[in-house]
Amino acid sequence: MTDHGPAGRARSAYIVVMEKQPIERSALLVVDAQDSFMATPRWEKRSNPDFERNVATLIDAWRAASLPVIFILHTDDDPEFARTSPYFKLMDFIERRDSEPLLVKTTRNSFTSTDLQRRLEALGVTRIVVTGIQTEQCCETTTRIGADLGYDVDFVTEATRTFPLVNWETGESYDTDTVTRHTEWVLRGRFARIAKVADLVAELEAGTAGGAGGPGLHEDSRVQVPNGEIVGSASSNR
Repeated sequence: MTDHGPAGRARSAYIVVMEKQPIERSALLVVDAQDSFMATPRWEKRSNPDFERNVATLIDAWRAASLPVIFILHTDDDPEFARTSPYFKLMDFIERRDSEPLLVKTTRNSFTSTDLQRRLEALGVTRIVVTGIQTEQCCETTTRIGADLGYDVDFVTEATRTFPLVNWETGESYDTDTVTRHTEWVLRGRFARIAKVADLVAELEAGTAGGAGGPGLHEDSRVQVPNGEIVGSASSNR
């Protein structure tokens, strides 16, 4: 038997932990796709002009496969992220259905300030597909925590968006391409697969071709989360 050394053993252990789960056991997470980001000048420097189209494609695909879609909004002390702000809502390209939960978080990751994990467990979800804003912040941290909790994670870079990253102490700045490449680099093979929209759609079509579908949302989708937010109706994206 070949001794691959510590690096090889770590890699083998990783493969065991990150065994790929069936697409039928997945949920799509749309993290912080909210108007709050449009309220500041940095919106003009946003990455990924295909973001809206790619996220919409995945939402449509998960719905067609009768698999869970979960939306998350972020709130904090910045005025545009306040719950009372007119910007505190999903972006207009998203039309959330009444059966699709809308959670509100106060942390960078989507787990520790919401009941997301409980919902996923109740649905039998073992694989999460991460999309949203920002690539290296809330999407990356959701991916890292999700992986540590035992979920198989697909990180869909082309369905995320970010902005130039400034070091406020030195004035140095990373452009969005650098931020995106770095995020993929640190996640790939450690916390997630870097997935493509087209590949996931094809996997969905193949995996659910028999019509069995996957875990369904509970009828009681309006569950109060720990920070007091109650999932609302589809008539309002708040």
